[in-house]
Amino acid sequence: MASPASQPQQINVTDLDLPQLSDVKRQLEEELNHLTNSFAQLKQAQAKFKACIENASEIKPQNKGTTILVPLTNSLYVPGRLNDTENVIVDVGTGYYVKKSRAQASKYYQTKVDYIRTNLDSLQETIQKKQENMTFLLNVMQAKIQAQSQPAKD
Repeated sequence: MASPASQPQQINVTDLDLPQLSDVKRQLEEELNHLTNSFAQLKQAQAKFKACIENASEIKPQNKGTTILVPLTNSLYVPGRLNDTENVIVDVGTGYYVKKSRAQASKYYQTKVDYIRTNLDSLQETIQKKQENMTFLLNVMQAKIQAQSQPAKD
């Protein structure tokens, strides 16, 4: 059984004063920025994997022996000759490369695309909930500001 200290504490934001609400707003903004940046990075990774699928499908047996540009870095390419049109080299991470058939490479990259799509969907839901929380928080702050600006009735 979990101890009470490990349970997240829930606070009614309507009970907080304006400085506390401002702190919560700042924290929510930071979380939203982080989540939005993560979403954008995942989208970029997904696009790269989709491009890898397209690139693997572009290698055809009739292209054997043709001259191609081989990327050494993101901005440095050298000419090379395409000798093996059945297999490609796949970057599997942390500096490891594996020889795979074009079909295996496409399947590998499609698995990556699908995995990222699942994470994007989950992240999108989280971002939407945080945005709803932000909207609610802003409404509470607006109401408190209006209540403070109204003259007290005796």
